[in-house]
Amino acid sequence: MELRAKKKLTQKALAKKLGTKQSAIARLESGRANPTLEFMQKTAEALDKKLVISFE
Repeated sequence: MELRAKKKLTQKALAKKLGTKQSAIARLESGRANPTLEFMQKTAEALDKKLVISFE
């Protein structure tokens, strides 16, 4: 996750902020898992970002 790296967070540190395991972050970053909307919102907040969903 490019944004995670820019924030200088390890997968383990981000996982701790989100209350999940490092392996869950690794699966998401590799495309082997599909996050829920709630998880995407939590991740955005943990990275000081806003989640925006657009339908075109």
